[in-house]
Amino acid sequence: MIRRLAVALLFTLCFFSVSSRAQKTDRVMGRWNMTVTTSDGTSYPSWFEITREGEKLAGRFVGRTGSQRPLKSVDFADGKLTLTLPIQFESRTTDLLFTARFVGRNLEGETTDAEGKLMKWVARRAPALSRKAAPRWGKPITLFNGKDLAGWRLRDPNSTAAWKVVNGELTNDPRSTDIITERTFRDFKLHIEFKMEEKSNSGVYVRGRYEVQVQDDFGKEPDSRRCGGIYGFIAPTKNTVKKAGEWQSFDITLIGRRITVMLNGETIIDNAEIPGITGGALDSDEAQTGPIMLQGDHGKIYYRNIVITPAR
Repeated sequence: MIRRLAVALLFTLCFFSVSSRAQKTDRVMGRWNMTVTTSDGTSYPSWFEITREGEKLAGRFVGRTGSQRPLKSVDFADGKLTLTLPIQFESRTTDLLFTARFVGRNLEGETTDAEGKLMKWVARRAPALSRKAAPRWGKPITLFNGKDLAGWRLRDPNSTAAWKVVNGELTNDPRSTDIITERTFRDFKLHIEFKMEEKSNSGVYVRGRYEVQVQDDFGKEPDSRRCGGIYGFIAPTKNTVKKAGEWQSFDITLIGRRITVMLNGETIIDNAEIPGITGGALDSDEAQTGPIMLQGDHGKIYYRNIVITPAR
Protein backbone atom coordinates (compact mmCIF):
# COMPACT_ATOMS: atom_id res chain seq x y z
CA MET A 1 0.00 0.00 0.00
CA ILE A 2 2.76 2.42 0.97
CA ARG A 3 4.67 1.53 -2.21
CA ARG A 4 1.60 2.20 -4.37
CA LEU A 5 1.10 5.57 -2.69
CA ALA A 6 4.76 6.47 -3.23
CA VAL A 7 4.52 5.61 -6.94
CA ALA A 8 1.32 7.61 -7.29
CA LEU A 9 2.92 10.59 -5.54
CA LEU A 10 5.98 10.41 -7.78
CA PHE A 11 3.79 10.26 -10.88
CA THR A 12 1.78 13.26 -9.67
CA LEU A 13 4.91 15.29 -8.99
CA CYS A 14 6.32 14.46 -12.44
CA PHE A 15 3.03 15.39 -14.08
CA PHE A 16 2.85 18.76 -12.36
CA SER A 17 6.53 19.42 -13.10
CA VAL A 18 6.04 18.80 -16.83
CA SER A 19 2.77 20.75 -16.78
CA SER A 20 4.44 23.68 -15.04
CA ARG A 21 7.27 23.78 -17.58
CA ALA A 22 4.75 23.64 -20.44
CA GLN A 23 2.75 26.54 -18.97
CA LYS A 24 5.89 28.65 -18.68
CA THR A 25 6.95 27.97 -22.27
CA ASP A 26 3.43 28.64 -23.59
CA ARG A 27 4.26 32.32 -23.34
CA VAL A 28 6.74 32.09 -26.22
CA MET A 29 4.86 29.60 -28.37
CA GLY A 30 3.57 30.68 -31.76
CA ARG A 31 4.59 33.00 -34.58
CA TRP A 32 6.54 36.20 -34.09
CA ASN A 33 7.24 39.12 -36.42
CA MET A 34 10.68 40.63 -35.87
CA THR A 35 12.36 43.93 -36.67
CA VAL A 36 16.16 43.84 -36.41
CA THR A 37 18.10 47.10 -36.09
CA THR A 38 21.72 46.98 -37.18
CA SER A 39 24.67 48.84 -35.65
CA ASP A 40 24.35 51.64 -38.22
CA GLY A 41 20.68 52.25 -37.39
CA THR A 42 19.09 50.58 -40.40
CA SER A 43 16.50 47.87 -39.88
CA TYR A 44 15.18 44.81 -41.65
CA PRO A 45 12.30 42.35 -41.06
CA SER A 46 12.56 38.78 -39.86
CA TRP A 47 10.25 36.09 -38.49
CA PHE A 48 10.26 32.99 -36.32
CA GLU A 49 7.86 30.37 -35.04
CA ILE A 50 8.20 28.37 -31.83
CA THR A 51 6.56 24.97 -31.51
CA ARG A 52 6.88 22.03 -29.14
CA GLU A 53 8.29 18.61 -29.97
CA GLY A 54 7.55 16.39 -27.00
CA GLU A 55 8.88 18.19 -23.94
CA LYS A 56 11.34 20.30 -25.95
CA LEU A 57 10.87 23.56 -27.79
CA ALA A 58 11.62 23.73 -31.51
CA GLY A 59 11.18 26.30 -34.21
CA ARG A 60 11.96 27.78 -37.60
CA PHE A 61 13.32 31.13 -38.70
CA VAL A 62 13.25 33.52 -41.67
CA GLY A 63 16.14 35.95 -41.97
CA ARG A 64 16.67 39.03 -44.10
CA THR A 65 16.94 36.88 -47.23
CA GLY A 66 16.57 33.25 -48.22
CA SER A 67 14.16 30.55 -47.13
CA GLN A 68 12.80 29.58 -43.72
CA ARG A 69 15.05 27.10 -41.95
CA PRO A 70 14.90 25.15 -38.69
CA LEU A 71 16.35 26.59 -35.52
CA LYS A 72 19.15 24.53 -34.02
CA SER A 73 17.76 25.00 -30.52
CA VAL A 74 15.14 26.99 -28.62
CA ASP A 75 15.34 27.61 -24.88
CA PHE A 76 13.18 29.61 -22.52
CA ALA A 77 14.31 29.63 -18.92
CA ASP A 78 14.26 32.20 -16.10
CA GLY A 79 12.41 34.59 -18.37
CA LYS A 80 15.09 34.55 -21.08
CA LEU A 81 14.52 33.29 -24.62
CA THR A 82 17.49 31.98 -26.62
CA LEU A 83 17.26 31.02 -30.28
CA THR A 84 20.23 29.31 -31.95
CA LEU A 85 20.39 29.65 -35.72
CA PRO A 86 22.88 27.41 -37.56
CA ILE A 87 25.67 28.86 -39.69
CA GLN A 88 24.47 29.65 -43.22
CA PHE A 89 27.21 31.80 -44.75
CA GLU A 90 30.98 31.42 -44.84
CA SER A 91 31.31 34.90 -43.32
CA ARG A 92 30.27 33.40 -39.99
CA THR A 93 32.21 30.78 -38.05
CA THR A 94 29.77 30.41 -35.16
CA ASP A 95 26.04 29.92 -34.83
CA LEU A 96 23.90 33.04 -34.58
CA LEU A 97 22.33 33.55 -31.15
CA PHE A 98 19.20 35.63 -30.58
CA THR A 99 18.47 36.35 -26.92
CA ALA A 100 15.51 38.29 -25.51
CA ARG A 101 13.22 38.96 -22.57
CA PHE A 102 9.62 40.10 -22.42
CA VAL A 103 8.92 43.81 -22.25
CA GLY A 104 5.17 43.91 -21.87
CA ARG A 105 3.78 41.62 -24.55
CA ASN A 106 6.78 41.99 -26.84
CA LEU A 107 10.16 40.32 -26.90
CA GLU A 108 13.16 42.63 -26.92
CA GLY A 109 16.66 41.33 -27.37
CA GLU A 110 19.97 41.41 -29.19
CA THR A 111 22.29 39.45 -31.47
CA THR A 112 25.53 40.12 -33.36
CA ASP A 113 26.26 40.38 -37.08
CA ALA A 114 29.05 38.61 -38.98
CA GLU A 115 31.54 41.27 -37.81
CA GLY A 116 30.54 40.87 -34.18
CA LYS A 117 28.65 44.17 -34.07
CA LEU A 118 25.64 44.35 -31.76
CA MET A 119 22.15 44.35 -33.27
CA LYS A 120 18.92 44.98 -31.37
CA TRP A 121 15.62 43.33 -32.19
CA VAL A 122 11.95 43.47 -31.22
CA ALA A 123 9.39 40.74 -31.88
CA ARG A 124 5.61 41.07 -31.76
CA ARG A 125 3.08 38.27 -32.03
CA ALA A 126 1.98 37.73 -35.61
CA PRO A 127 -1.70 38.53 -36.21
CA ALA A 128 -4.13 35.78 -37.20
CA LEU A 129 -5.46 37.79 -40.18
CA SER A 130 -8.70 35.79 -40.09
CA ARG A 131 -11.67 37.07 -42.07
CA LYS A 132 -15.27 36.74 -40.88
CA ALA A 133 -16.87 36.92 -44.30
CA ALA A 134 -16.03 36.39 -47.95
CA PRO A 135 -14.83 39.56 -49.68
CA ARG A 136 -16.88 41.73 -52.01
CA TRP A 137 -14.68 42.68 -54.92
CA GLY A 138 -14.24 46.21 -56.16
CA LYS A 139 -13.26 47.46 -59.59
CA PRO A 140 -10.08 46.21 -61.30
CA ILE A 141 -7.12 48.59 -61.23
CA THR A 142 -4.43 48.57 -63.91
CA LEU A 143 -1.09 48.85 -62.13
CA PHE A 144 1.12 49.06 -65.22
CA ASN A 145 0.05 51.31 -68.09
CA GLY A 146 2.45 49.83 -70.66
CA LYS A 147 4.01 53.24 -71.32
CA ASP A 148 6.09 54.31 -68.33
CA LEU A 149 6.78 53.67 -64.63
CA ALA A 150 3.92 55.82 -63.34
CA GLY A 151 2.65 54.39 -60.04
CA TRP A 152 5.90 52.55 -59.30
CA ARG A 153 9.03 53.32 -57.30
CA LEU A 154 12.40 51.66 -56.86
CA ARG A 155 13.21 49.86 -53.63
CA ASP A 156 16.68 51.38 -53.75
CA PRO A 157 16.35 54.85 -55.30
CA ASN A 158 20.13 55.05 -55.64
CA SER A 159 20.36 51.92 -57.78
CA THR A 160 22.19 52.44 -61.07
CA ALA A 161 20.58 49.39 -62.66
CA ALA A 162 17.14 50.31 -63.90
CA TRP A 163 13.66 49.16 -64.79
CA LYS A 164 12.26 50.39 -68.08
CA VAL A 165 9.37 49.94 -70.48
CA VAL A 166 10.20 48.29 -73.81
CA ASN A 167 7.46 47.49 -76.35
CA GLY A 168 4.80 47.77 -73.65
CA GLU A 169 6.65 45.42 -71.30
CA LEU A 170 8.14 46.18 -67.89
CA THR A 171 11.68 44.82 -67.76
CA ASN A 172 14.80 45.13 -65.66
CA ASP A 173 18.52 45.35 -66.12
CA PRO A 174 19.86 42.14 -64.53
CA ARG A 175 20.80 42.66 -60.88
CA SER A 176 18.59 45.73 -60.66
CA THR A 177 16.77 46.69 -57.49
CA ASP A 178 13.17 45.62 -56.81
CA ILE A 179 10.27 47.76 -58.05
CA ILE A 180 7.25 48.54 -55.87
CA THR A 181 3.75 49.92 -56.43
CA GLU A 182 3.08 53.27 -54.78
CA ARG A 183 -0.40 52.07 -53.78
CA THR A 184 -0.92 49.49 -51.06
CA PHE A 185 -3.59 46.81 -50.73
CA ARG A 186 -5.04 44.40 -48.18
CA ASP A 187 -7.09 41.58 -49.76
CA PHE A 188 -7.17 41.28 -53.53
CA LYS A 189 -7.06 39.29 -56.74
CA LEU A 190 -3.96 39.91 -58.86
CA HIS A 191 -3.43 39.03 -62.51
CA ILE A 192 0.12 39.36 -63.81
CA GLU A 193 1.88 38.03 -66.90
CA PHE A 194 5.61 37.34 -67.10
CA LYS A 195 8.27 36.03 -69.46
CA MET A 196 11.57 34.53 -68.36
CA GLU A 197 14.90 34.04 -70.05
CA GLU A 198 16.78 30.78 -69.44
CA LYS A 199 17.88 30.41 -65.81
CA SER A 200 15.90 33.54 -64.95
CA ASN A 201 14.80 34.25 -61.39
CA SER A 202 12.37 36.83 -59.99
CA GLY A 203 9.41 36.96 -57.65
CA VAL A 204 6.03 38.61 -57.13
CA TYR A 205 5.73 39.83 -53.53
CA VAL A 206 2.11 40.25 -52.47
CA ARG A 207 1.62 42.93 -49.79
CA GLY A 208 5.39 43.28 -50.18
CA ARG A 209 5.85 40.40 -47.71
CA TYR A 210 5.08 37.04 -49.31
CA GLU A 211 7.03 35.96 -52.40
CA VAL A 212 5.41 33.94 -55.14
CA GLN A 213 8.47 32.53 -56.84
CA VAL A 214 9.17 33.21 -60.52
CA GLN A 215 11.87 30.95 -61.93
CA ASP A 216 12.85 28.96 -65.01
CA ASP A 217 11.64 25.59 -63.70
CA PHE A 218 10.11 23.91 -66.74
CA GLY A 219 9.91 20.14 -66.26
CA LYS A 220 11.13 20.14 -62.65
CA GLU A 221 9.43 18.63 -59.60
CA PRO A 222 7.24 21.08 -57.62
CA ASP A 223 8.99 22.70 -54.67
CA SER A 224 8.30 25.67 -52.42
CA ARG A 225 11.40 27.37 -53.81
CA ARG A 226 10.44 26.81 -57.44
CA CYS A 227 8.07 28.66 -59.72
CA GLY A 228 4.64 29.26 -58.19
CA GLY A 229 5.66 28.34 -54.66
CA ILE A 230 5.33 30.65 -51.67
CA TYR A 231 9.06 30.82 -51.17
CA GLY A 232 10.22 28.29 -48.60
CA PHE A 233 6.74 27.73 -47.16
CA ILE A 234 4.19 26.33 -49.62
CA ALA A 235 4.94 24.04 -52.55
CA PRO A 236 2.71 23.91 -55.65
CA THR A 237 0.70 20.73 -56.08
CA LYS A 238 1.93 20.42 -59.67
CA ASN A 239 4.26 22.07 -62.15
CA THR A 240 2.48 23.98 -64.93
CA VAL A 241 5.49 26.16 -65.85
CA LYS A 242 6.11 26.80 -69.53
CA LYS A 243 9.50 26.95 -71.22
CA ALA A 244 11.65 30.07 -70.95
CA GLY A 245 10.77 32.64 -73.60
CA GLU A 246 7.02 31.99 -73.45
CA TRP A 247 4.55 34.33 -71.81
CA GLN A 248 2.99 32.93 -68.64
CA SER A 249 0.42 34.16 -66.11
CA PHE A 250 -0.32 34.18 -62.41
CA ASP A 251 -3.78 34.70 -60.95
CA ILE A 252 -3.25 35.18 -57.23
CA THR A 253 -5.98 35.63 -54.62
CA LEU A 254 -4.88 36.76 -51.16
CA ILE A 255 -7.43 36.99 -48.33
CA GLY A 256 -5.95 37.41 -44.88
CA ARG A 257 -3.29 34.67 -44.67
CA ARG A 258 -5.03 32.50 -47.25
CA ILE A 259 -3.59 32.39 -50.74
CA THR A 260 -4.67 30.74 -53.97
CA VAL A 261 -2.28 30.66 -56.93
CA MET A 262 -3.17 29.78 -60.50
CA LEU A 263 -0.25 29.37 -62.92
CA ASN A 264 -1.15 29.39 -66.61
CA GLY A 265 -4.80 28.79 -65.83
CA GLU A 266 -4.36 25.86 -63.42
CA THR A 267 -4.67 26.00 -59.64
CA ILE A 268 -1.37 25.00 -58.04
CA ILE A 269 -2.00 26.35 -54.51
CA ASP A 270 -5.55 26.26 -53.19
CA ASN A 271 -6.51 28.48 -50.24
CA ALA A 272 -3.36 27.63 -48.26
CA GLU A 273 -2.30 29.46 -45.12
CA ILE A 274 0.90 31.52 -45.33
CA PRO A 275 2.72 31.12 -41.98
CA GLY A 276 4.74 34.33 -42.17
CA ILE A 277 6.86 36.68 -44.24
CA THR A 278 9.37 35.31 -46.72
CA GLY A 279 12.98 36.39 -47.16
CA GLY A 280 13.40 39.76 -48.87
CA ALA A 281 10.13 41.18 -47.50
CA LEU A 282 9.77 44.94 -47.13
CA ASP A 283 8.62 44.69 -43.51
CA SER A 284 7.09 42.29 -41.00
CA ASP A 285 4.03 44.36 -40.06
CA GLU A 286 1.55 41.82 -41.34
CA ALA A 287 -1.53 43.61 -40.02
CA GLN A 288 -1.01 46.50 -42.45
CA THR A 289 -1.74 46.88 -46.14
CA GLY A 290 1.19 46.42 -48.48
CA PRO A 291 2.25 46.99 -52.10
CA ILE A 292 2.98 44.66 -54.96
CA MET A 293 6.74 44.25 -55.37
CA LEU A 294 8.56 42.68 -58.32
CA GLN A 295 12.00 41.25 -57.64
CA GLY A 296 14.66 42.61 -59.95
CA ASP A 297 17.98 41.78 -58.29
CA HIS A 298 18.49 38.44 -60.08
CA GLY A 299 18.13 37.65 -63.77
CA LYS A 300 16.37 39.25 -66.71
CA ILE A 301 12.56 39.28 -66.44
CA TYR A 302 9.60 40.80 -68.30
CA TYR A 303 6.14 41.69 -66.93
CA ARG A 304 2.94 42.97 -68.53
CA ASN A 305 -0.86 43.14 -67.99
CA ILE A 306 -0.67 43.75 -64.23
CA VAL A 307 -4.20 44.17 -62.91
CA ILE A 308 -5.37 44.07 -59.30
CA THR A 309 -8.94 43.77 -58.02
CA PRO A 310 -9.05 44.84 -54.36
CA ALA A 311 -11.68 43.74 -51.88
CA ARG A 312 -13.97 46.54 -50.75
